[in-house]
Amino acid sequence: MGIHFGADYNPEQWPEEVWEEDIGLMKQAHVTMVTAGIFSWAKAEPRAGAYDFDWFDRVMDRLGGAGIRVCLATMTASPPPWLTRAHPEVLPQGPDGQRRWPGGRQHYCPSSPVYREHAVRLVERLAARYAGHPALALWHVGNEYGCHTRQCFCDVSAADFRRWLRGRYGSVARLNDAWSTAFWSQAYSDFEEVLPPRTAPTFPNPAHQLDYLRFSDDALRDCYLAEREVLARLCPGMPVTTNLMPFHKPVDAFAWSHDMDAMALDFYQDPFDAETHLKAAYTFDLMRSARGGQPWLLLEQAPGAVNWRARNGPKPPGAMRLWSWQAVAQGADAVLYFQWRQSRGGAEKFHSAMVPHAGTDTRIFREVCDLGRELASVPELAGTRVVRPTVALVTDWDSWRALELDSHPSTALRLPELALGHYRPLFEAGVACDVVPPDRDLSGYRLVVVPNLYLVTTSVAQRLASYVRGGGHLLVSFFSGVVDGCDRVHPGGCPGPLRSLLGLRVEEFWPLDEGATVGVRGVAGVRGRGGGRARTGAAGGWELPAGTADLWSEAVRPEGAEPVAEFADGDLAGGPAVTRHGYGAGTVTYVGTRLAPPLMRALTDRVREAAGVRPVLAGLPEGVQATVREGPGGRFLFLLNHGTRAADITLPCPMADALAGTRGERAQHTYRIGLPARGAAVLKDLRGAVPADG
Repeated sequence: MGIHFGADYNPEQWPEEVWEEDIGLMKQAHVTMVTAGIFSWAKAEPRAGAYDFDWFDRVMDRLGGAGIRVCLATMTASPPPWLTRAHPEVLPQGPDGQRRWPGGRQHYCPSSPVYREHAVRLVERLAARYAGHPALALWHVGNEYGCHTRQCFCDVSAADFRRWLRGRYGSVARLNDAWSTAFWSQAYSDFEEVLPPRTAPTFPNPAHQLDYLRFSDDALRDCYLAEREVLARLCPGMPVTTNLMPFHKPVDAFAWSHDMDAMALDFYQDPFDAETHLKAAYTFDLMRSARGGQPWLLLEQAPGAVNWRARNGPKPPGAMRLWSWQAVAQGADAVLYFQWRQSRGGAEKFHSAMVPHAGTDTRIFREVCDLGRELASVPELAGTRVVRPTVALVTDWDSWRALELDSHPSTALRLPELALGHYRPLFEAGVACDVVPPDRDLSGYRLVVVPNLYLVTTSVAQRLASYVRGGGHLLVSFFSGVVDGCDRVHPGGCPGPLRSLLGLRVEEFWPLDEGATVGVRGVAGVRGRGGGRARTGAAGGWELPAGTADLWSEAVRPEGAEPVAEFADGDLAGGPAVTRHGYGAGTVTYVGTRLAPPLMRALTDRVREAAGVRPVLAGLPEGVQATVREGPGGRFLFLLNHGTRAADITLPCPMADALAGTRGERAQHTYRIGLPARGAAVLKDLRGAVPADG
C-alpha cells in the first residue's frame, strides 16, 4: 500500500450525511488510513454496560468499502461522564491532594482498578466485534499516555505504589538503604507507612521521587498492557501500538517499545521555533532506533496551526510538506494528522485539520492533496529502512528523571536541551545518528555520544568501557557518573564508575550564574597514544579554536587524560575544560562545560573525524539534511532544505527524481539538483553511490 497517509477521524462530531462527503474527499486527498474511535467511549457506551456500535459499524464499512484502512483506537483515553459520576474514585489527584475533575480528557487514575475494569470490558467488545473486519489495519491503545495525568497521588495509587515497592525491594530494610532514609529521620518500619511524594514542607526525598516516576510510568504501561492482552487474545496477529509524545519524561519510550509492534509518535512542529526541525530530527531518530531501525508511524501532526501554544502560528507554504517528508526520510511509514475535519466546537476548534472550517478551496487542503499524491507515487518506499548510522547518541530515562530533580548544584540542567546541544553538531554536519538507551549493544558504532549521564549504574559503566576498550570513540559531557540507580552519590564522587574510563576525577562542581559565560581556549598540543607530546595544527589536529561556554563548569583533575581545551578565565582559569583519554584500543573525550554551539561543532567535528565518521553526503549546503533509506523497494536519497535560501546540491552519481511524475514531468538522471527554501526531493540512488555508513 505504500506510505500510509491520513488523519484522526472523528465522525461522531458530525451528522451522518457528512460521512459520505468525507469518504469522497479522502479519496481526493489520497488518504489510505485513518485513526478512528480515539474519543468515542461516551458514544459507544452511553450508559454502563449499554453498548451501541451500530453507528461505528457503518463508519468501518464505509471506510473499508473505499479501500481506506483503519488504525482502530480502543476508545479508552477519556472516560465518559457516567463512569466518573458513578465512581468518582477513578479521578486522579495531584500532589497537593486536590482532585482533578472531568471536563477535559484523560481524567483517570492509572492505578484505578475500576477504570481498568471498565476499559478492558469495552476493549473486549471492540475486539470481538471488529477482529475480522477487512478495514482493520492495526490497533491503537489509549492516546498520548501521560499527557495530562502524568502521575496520580491518591490513596489507590499509594496502595499500588507500595505493592510496586514490595516487588522491587522485597523488604523495608532494602528500601531504607536504597532511599538513604537515615537522612532527615525518614526510616520506615513498614511498607504501609510509605506514601506518594505528596507536597511537603521542603525537598522530598529524591530517591522517593525517582521511584515514584518509575512507578507512575509502569502504572501507565499496565493500563496499556491490560488492553493489549485483550487484543492479542481476541485478535491475534494484528499489530498493536499507541501514540507516544516527544521529549516526554513520564513515558520511557525504550521500555514501552518492547510491547509495541510499531513505534508511533505525535509531533507538532512550531513554525515560530527556528530549531523545530532539529527537535523533530532527534525525536524521529529515537523512534526509529527504539525498535532497531524498524519503520515507525507518525500518527499525529498538524497541517497548519495548533491551538494549545501561547501563539499558534500557521505553517507557511511548503513547511507542512517539508516536515512530513522529513518524517519519511527518517524512517516513518505513515504520515497522519490530527485531524481530518476541523471541529466546530470544543477545546480544539482552532486546531487545524485536513479539511478546514473554510472548506476545500483552501491552501491547506490543496497542500495535503499534493502531499498525498506524492506519497502515493512512491509505494516502494514502504518497508525500506534508514541505512544504519555509525553514530549513536545515548538517552536514558532514569538518568533524565534523576537529573532534573530538585536540590542539585543547578536546577538549570534540562536533558532535552542538553541532548540537542550534542545532536545539533552532528545534524549540521550531515551525519546520521541513532538515539539509543545505554544498555543497547554499541559495538557497531564508530562514535557514541553520551550527554550528561548523571545516573550511571555499574553495568552501564562496564558496557561503555567495553565499547571503548574494543576501539570505539566515546564523547561524554559534564555531570556524568554522579549517582547510582538509587540516586546515591558514587563512592569517591564524580565520575564514579567512569573514573578509569575517562581518566579523570571531578573535584568540585562549578555551575555558572544565569547569563554568565567563561572563556575556553584550545591547548597547543595533545599527547600521542605512545605518550609523547605532539604539536597539532588546525588543519588536521586536535587544537580547538577559542570560544566561550556557559551554564556549567567543573574542577577536573586528570588521571591519565590529556587536556584538549582549558578555561581561559574565571575561577577555574587554566584548568581542563575538555580532555581526551586513550583507553584500550579506543578514545574518550570529556567535556566539563557547555561549549557554545560553534565550539561544540568544532569539537564534535574533530571527534567524529578521528572516529572515521562521514556525512551522508559530502558538501551539503547549510540547512540541507540528507538521509538514505534502502530495502527491496530500492535505495533512496532524501534531500530536505530547512534553510531560508535555495540550495544547489552536487550528487555523487546521476540520480532520478522519484517525484517527477506527480508534477507531470519525466524523471531525468542528473548530477545536480536545486532545492528552494523548504524544498524536499526524493532521489533514486541507482548506483548505490551514497555511502552506506554515513
